[in-house]
Amino acid sequence: MAAVNSGETQSKQRIPRDAVRKAVISLLKWKKKQMSDQKNPISGDVDDFIYLLLTLKKIPHKDFTTSPKKIPLLHSLHTSPESSPSCLIIDDRPKPNSQKLTFEYADKKIKSLGIPITRIIKLSKLKSDYRSFESKMELFNSFDVFLADRRINEMLPKILGKVFYNKKKKIPVPVELRRDGDWKEEIEKGFCSSLLWLSNGTCSVVKVGKFGAMEVEEIVDNVVAAAGGVVEVVPKKWVGLKSFHLKFFDSLALPIYQKGVKHESKT
Repeated sequence: MAAVNSGETQSKQRIPRDAVRKAVISLLKWKKKQMSDQKNPISGDVDDFIYLLLTLKKIPHKDFTTSPKKIPLLHSLHTSPESSPSCLIIDDRPKPNSQKLTFEYADKKIKSLGIPITRIIKLSKLKSDYRSFESKMELFNSFDVFLADRRINEMLPKILGKVFYNKKKKIPVPVELRRDGDWKEEIEKGFCSSLLWLSNGTCSVVKVGKFGAMEVEEIVDNVVAAAGGVVEVVPKKWVGLKSFHLKFFDSLALPIYQKGVKHESKT
């Protein structure tokens, strides 16, 4: 069983599940009505994710906004790793005093552990073969999930560019890929995580649920867990946090936590 961090414990105390559940149910009803009213939906333009919107008291220092933070969830946002095409980007740069991580080694390890990765791409190949906007778009559209070696995390915005990072929809999730590490556990955690990229303002969002793919209680679980994970990585933790809201990309934001406002929980 995974250890529960202090942020998640406090989020359970500060954010009542019944308040989260009411907000989730309201949003799902709104989304269902919107989908039924839309006569000619364009599937590629539909954003089915529920977002946890956090508002900080102050604009975060730039040190907090340079790279995304991995937020653990209890339930994956994807139907299953097996049914979601995935791409793993490995760091094949020569390393002092250690063996270079080759495609052959990574491919053999992935297959021997039964990890459902669709394709492995070396960092060197990513840099050489995906320079044009068109090639990056093709890569972006080929997979639902992208995972990448944690050691190259800060290099990827420059390499993948605005195709991946402007709308922040498929930013690669960082995973620890040491030769002697537990790749299976790391990649499973990657599939069951969301990314928080703190903005240059006070408001940021992190995905916590998906319409049509998750049950209400699964989304509620994710909201509580994500709130705890967020608090652990934002400046000053709970002290620096002003509020939490839930929303779809194009919906109203429903409050589930506001600083100084007490909620009475029934569950």
